[in-house]
Amino acid sequence: MARGKKYSVAKHPMMLAACLVTSMQGPAALAQSMTGDWPAYGRDPGGTRYSPLTDINRSNIKSLEVAWTFRTGHLGIETDRKPRFETTPIVVDGTLYLTTPLGELIALDPATGAERWRFDPKSRRKAHYGDFANRGVSTWLDEKAPIGASCRRRIFVATIDARLFAVDGASGRACAGFGTRGMIDLRKGLRHAPFEFSAYQVTSPPLVIGDLVVTGSAIADNSRIAPASGEVRAFDVRTGTLRWRWDPIPQDAQDPAFATWENDSAATNGAANVWSVKVADPERGLIFAPTSSPGPDYFGGLRPGSNRYANSIVALRAATGEVAWHFQTVHHDLWDYDNAAPPALVTLRRGGESIPAVLQATKTGMLFVLHRETGEPLVPVEERAVPASDVPRERASATQPFSAIQLSPHGLAEKDLHGLGEADRLACSTLIMELRNEGIFTPPSLQGTLVRPSNIGGAHWGGLAVNSDRQIAVVPVNTIASMVQLMPADFDDDAAEEESDRLSQGYEYTNMVGTSYVMRRRFLRAPSGAFCSPPPWGALVGVDLLNLKKVWEVPLGTHPDGAVPGSPNLGGPIATAGGLVFIGATVEKAFRAFDVETGELLWRAELPAGARATPITYRAGGKQFVVVSAGGGEVFGEGDYLIAFALP
Repeated sequence: MARGKKYSVAKHPMMLAACLVTSMQGPAALAQSMTGDWPAYGRDPGGTRYSPLTDINRSNIKSLEVAWTFRTGHLGIETDRKPRFETTPIVVDGTLYLTTPLGELIALDPATGAERWRFDPKSRRKAHYGDFANRGVSTWLDEKAPIGASCRRRIFVATIDARLFAVDGASGRACAGFGTRGMIDLRKGLRHAPFEFSAYQVTSPPLVIGDLVVTGSAIADNSRIAPASGEVRAFDVRTGTLRWRWDPIPQDAQDPAFATWENDSAATNGAANVWSVKVADPERGLIFAPTSSPGPDYFGGLRPGSNRYANSIVALRAATGEVAWHFQTVHHDLWDYDNAAPPALVTLRRGGESIPAVLQATKTGMLFVLHRETGEPLVPVEERAVPASDVPRERASATQPFSAIQLSPHGLAEKDLHGLGEADRLACSTLIMELRNEGIFTPPSLQGTLVRPSNIGGAHWGGLAVNSDRQIAVVPVNTIASMVQLMPADFDDDAAEEESDRLSQGYEYTNMVGTSYVMRRRFLRAPSGAFCSPPPWGALVGVDLLNLKKVWEVPLGTHPDGAVPGSPNLGGPIATAGGLVFIGATVEKAFRAFDVETGELLWRAELPAGARATPITYRAGGKQFVVVSAGGGEVFGEGDYLIAFALP
């Protein structure tokens, strides 16, 4: 994507208003759609999170009730940091598979919640993990193996301490022929080794495509200029042999992206990893990888250039790991605007013409719609001028890409400040008057910069769901503002700690080793604790894929004090052919169902803890179930509950 270019629907002239939309359907995906299983994190290989089940629908949703509850017991394990229960189970071959934050794999009866077996990878429990979670597993069926053979059905789980296991889906025993006694150590063979144990983790499920299992990584990317390298790697599903690796920071000088890492920074920099969920198009042999920011997040003076492949949606050829195309959603990231949301694959149709597309929701609060085979925008994208940096040695990108579909607010004006009274509004006004505030993409500064969307988004790792029958995508977003400030590396740590203790919402400090700066950031709050940005503080957005525009927006939950609509949220939605969207995600302890066509709230259930996870739905024992994990940790509340809902 060249700087200064305005993108439109040039390669595929058509009346997008006349498009019809379906989810990505290959033979395997079509076969799955005829059953009640949920065989992958996003259900189908393209990650649409759409179920064809209609037993639970808009006419009977109010009767939905708890059918069973399962507790993992992981809260009883001694750790040095409290974990987050964020698993999204899969259901296949009449078994539900879920994980604990430490990567313990548990098999349940999907109709009753009764435990069948457990596999304990014996992950390292005390390592001060930065993102202590495991979001799920992937599976592969060896159709060449006889029925009943060991490891014919394999479950792949990647643990928080960065090991990949292949486990027999029937017995729960490790598949001895995979790697070393069923395990691969993902820390080995990296271009840059992690500087400490907790700086390299895996939190999202691996991707299975063909006879490959593909892994990414979660990296402490704001710690230094050379954190661990973020290679994506593909292993043989049977043996664990490494088939290929792809480094999102190009190392080959012949790669056109190499020149966008100036001053030889490609050799020294790390991260730009894929920590979120990858999706696949098996028919085209493509993997879609959402990449994150290079290190460190908030100062790029030692990595001048646009830093291509980082902060991008990258299409990789599954057979070789070669880049087929890429589209960068943020140039030279300085805001922690990594691509946290999984992509979703859809097919736009007009008459007899089918146009394969990728949907990518971003922390910048935008939705990019790209041609799946070329990466060309199918919704206009404009490169707009953005503010320059005033930090010594920093050179912010002069322009940034703006999609025509905006999901959440950009920037914050003084007239829009919120508070629970005049004192709150005055305090918020004083706060933002001290900050650089020139709209989205105002670079971090020494005086402090207002950032909206904040580093949690906009759209976040919860991603989106697509109802292909009704041509609607649904995306949860956050709308709160934050501030970020670069401070001299020799500032007074003790004074900073005292200041943090005095604040109702303390600063987060990070020493960016190798730079001259320490980063600090916090959400912008009034003395009452209310956010300075106007409500709703969290929303659910419906995008009409027929006309490719936002068509409805509703508050997602309420703030825990009950006074303000919309809760900050982390976790994803699912959509069903019954016309429903299910989502937890909010800080308050609740699970909800919305009408996919209007956004109307149709049903709400209380939970024992916040559901900081993406739910699933499936059919077992003649019934449709909706299942969600509750216990997101921190402000979401502790818990180890897997809760299944069904009709009486």
